[in-house]
Amino acid sequence: MTKDPLFLLAAFACLVVLAVLMTGIGGFAKGGDFNRKHANRIMRYRIIAQAVAVALILLFVYLTGGVRP
Repeated sequence: MTKDPLFLLAAFACLVVLAVLMTGIGGFAKGGDFNRKHANRIMRYRIIAQAVAVALILLFVYLTGGVRP
């Protein structure tokens, strides 16, 4: 499974979501001018990245035949 390119792409997409989320949380924690200018944009990027990650995960599960016991 770890050699499947779609799995690797989905895992990378999850890491991108994590990076965007951590940037947003860091901006909220710092506050100030950065938070006022970029908070909404960063959260929009997170939602888009999260939608792409979920779509890739669902595509991977669909193409591999789902979870088998």
